[in-house]
Amino acid sequence: MKTFLAVAVTLILWSSAFAGIKEGLAGYSPGHLVLMRFLVASAVFLLYACTGKIRLPRKEDLPKIIGLSLAGITIYHSCLTFGEMAVPAGTAGLLIASVPAFTAVFCYLLFKERMTKLGWSGIIIGFVGVAVISFGTHQTFAFATGAILILIAAISTTLFFILQKPLFSRYSAVELTAYFTWFGTVPMLMFSHGIFEAVAAAPAASTWSAVYLGVLPSAFAYITWAIALKNAPASLVASGLYINPLLAIFIAWIWLGEVPHSIAFFGGVFIIAGVILVNFFGQRKTKIKRKHAAG
Repeated sequence: MKTFLAVAVTLILWSSAFAGIKEGLAGYSPGHLVLMRFLVASAVFLLYACTGKIRLPRKEDLPKIIGLSLAGITIYHSCLTFGEMAVPAGTAGLLIASVPAFTAVFCYLLFKERMTKLGWSGIIIGFVGVAVISFGTHQTFAFATGAILILIAAISTTLFFILQKPLFSRYSAVELTAYFTWFGTVPMLMFSHGIFEAVAAAPAASTWSAVYLGVLPSAFAYITWAIALKNAPASLVASGLYINPLLAIFIAWIWLGEVPHSIAFFGGVFIIAGVILVNFFGQRKTKIKRKHAAG
């Protein structure tokens, strides 16, 4: 029950982030919003660090931690936030749902993990769905550009999730999330010009949305995710992510009254079908134990 509750809380909070970003963009520029969000998240982890439960990272791990911070925090959240300037929240959730397909591709390229024909078919089907959403939903340059930014976000968070695995043998999930948040926030300071004037002029709903994004989807949800991973196999926990886009659409409808374009639903079916094929039928079974590179 504890694991189920942790997974449920994580999925709801992460799914709500797409609508929260859209609400925040009603009063802030994308740069100001993403900076505010991660200043709040950084402060949350700083308070937690005061309890003495977060150790300093090892010097030899710093280059990798900083690189992952840029990919998983700076690039992912900046591209997602700028992308949502033109892309509806629910549609953004559908595009991010392509992450498992990208994961399979990168695992093949980086770790030589073999794929079945069904797995490769799933990847192709998923990418067809991505193309349908990106170029068939709205015939505008702004939407296509926003969709491409969100796909860049999906690719960067894929690399983030894959390459951080070796670090879990030396740090707790909360410690790593704190490091990633702090280092990933530093480059966002490039958006700091005019931030105080923006806060003074923004509607209260947008400001509270930024605070919500920082405290819950960006900080608390990673803690509940760590609890779930501690108490259940990662594959079982990760399978819950399949309902993320559906939750994102539902929350955007309740919160914003927003419903994605019908073509987006069509493309989303392709993405989710492709992801299911990749994750359940894609990996080729072998009796040889593979060793992934660590570092």
